[in-house]
Amino acid sequence: MKITMKWSALALALVLPMSAHAHKAWLLPSETVLSAKDPWITVDAAVSNDIFYFNHVPLRLDSLVITAPDGTPATPENSATGKYRSTFDLHLTQQGTYRIATVNAGLFANWEEDGKPKRWRGNAETFAKEVPKGAKDLKVTQSNGRIETFVTAGKPSDGALKPTGQGIELVPVTHPNDLFAGEAATFKLVLDGKPAAGLEIEIVPDGIRYRDRQNEIKATTGADGSFSVTWPNAGRYWLETSFQDDKATTPPATQRRASYVVTLEVLPQ
Repeated sequence: MKITMKWSALALALVLPMSAHAHKAWLLPSETVLSAKDPWITVDAAVSNDIFYFNHVPLRLDSLVITAPDGTPATPENSATGKYRSTFDLHLTQQGTYRIATVNAGLFANWEEDGKPKRWRGNAETFAKEVPKGAKDLKVTQSNGRIETFVTAGKPSDGALKPTGQGIELVPVTHPNDLFAGEAATFKLVLDGKPAAGLEIEIVPDGIRYRDRQNEIKATTGADGSFSVTWPNAGRYWLETSFQDDKATTPPATQRRASYVVTLEVLPQ
């Protein structure tokens, strides 16, 4: 790996809080609740200016993690990356809920060298080898980003929904594939496995391209990391939150940043 890396839009999205830039990353399944005998779905993945439209860059699938209902890894098929989006198919061979996510964790560093800014991305093991000792104005950030969605074949289950203890994660109180227009849903957010209090959440419904405002829903997590939302309409929703502090747990990082995005589908009554 070269010391000076050319960052993609996704890499920048994982370093900066989501609210700090216009581009939004997402995974979009063709369906989230299926009852067919032998179900398949197709998932689109992109980083875009408008939610759920392909108009910026693809979301890379290098860090794709799919968890089957029994907690084992599932394998995508027919993966491809084009100019504006990545895509893959998933055969839902088990009954229950699948967790589909891209997960990125590591260290980010920036410094000045010969009067020019330098940037690096990697892990703690490679940091000492690839970042110059005594680098001028060195800043190191520990970062974790999760972009995910949930899909259920048959009856919803919770085997794939257990938190990993890394970064921001959604802990369902209401199952993420059991959402209906006009009904309230409750979720909890955890940070490294512990309740994440005071996180500001933005929820944006599909169709932003055809209206002059986002129509976003705002929420804030309570002391136990929980929040509730009543869905105004059926459709697909993009939920985002981010976090930053100076309590990094991976040396030599001095800052910690985490971001979380999930695509949810709300069904009509």
